[in-house]
Amino acid sequence: MLKEERQAYIVHQINLHNKVLSSDLSVQLNVSEDTIRRDLNELAENGQVIKVYGGALSKSFQFPFQEGNVYAKEGKKEIASKALSLITNGMTVLIGGGTTMIELARLIPNDIQCTFFTISPLVALELAEKENIEVILIGGKLSRNTNIVTGSQVINELADIRVDLCLLGTNSLSVEEGITDSDWEVVQIKRAMIKCSKHVAILSIAEKLNSNQKMRVAPLKDVSYLVTDLSPSDKSLKEFEKYLSVI
Repeated sequence: MLKEERQAYIVHQINLHNKVLSSDLSVQLNVSEDTIRRDLNELAENGQVIKVYGGALSKSFQFPFQEGNVYAKEGKKEIASKALSLITNGMTVLIGGGTTMIELARLIPNDIQCTFFTISPLVALELAEKENIEVILIGGKLSRNTNIVTGSQVINELADIRVDLCLLGTNSLSVEEGITDSDWEVVQIKRAMIKCSKHVAILSIAEKLNSNQKMRVAPLKDVSYLVTDLSPSDKSLKEFEKYLSVI
C-alpha cells in the first residue's frame, strides 16, 4: 500500500470513529507502529488530524468547532432531526456528547418543556439557549479527548437518577456485539447511562453500523431505538429490526 493510500485510510478511520490508536492501525495496515506514528505526525502537521498520546483524534473534537471539520455533517443533521420525534413534553432525558448530539441540541424546539441531564459541557451550552428546558450538567473530570466528563463521580451521580430516555452516540454498533468502543473510561460512563434509563436510543451514521471496537458497552437488547441517516426500510437495517425500533 502506498503512503498516500495508507494515510487516506488513517484519516477516514479517525473521522469515522473520532479517535484511533496507533497500535490498532499498525495491525489493520500491517505496518510498524513507528510507521503509523510518522504518518500521524505528518497528518497533524498538515492540519488533518489532532495528534495525541498513543494515537490521534478527529478535528471534530477541536473547539470551537469549524463547519468543515465535522465529518458527515449532513448525515448527522438528518439523524438529529429524526431523533426529535422521540422527545416529548415532560420527559427527563439523558444525552451524551459528540457532534451529532450538538446538532440535536440545536434543533430542540424552544417551546418544548423537558429536563435534560448531560455529560457534555458543549451540549449543555447549546441546550441552555432553550428557555423552557432545565439543563443539569453532571460533574466530573473533563476528558480532553472526548469533551465529556468521566470518572467515578459521574458514575455515582448517574446511579442516583432515573430518566425516560437516553440519547447516545456510538463508536461502533453491530448485531453480534452490540455497542462497542475503544476508550475504557467512555465504556464505563455509557454503561452507567444505559443503566439509569428506561429507554435507550443510539444515534449513528450508517458507516459505523456492522463494525466493532475492542470493548463492549452493552448488547443490542439493551437498546430501544436506532436512529440513522438511512431510510428505515433500507435492507442493511433489517437485522437490527429484529432487536429494536429503527427510525
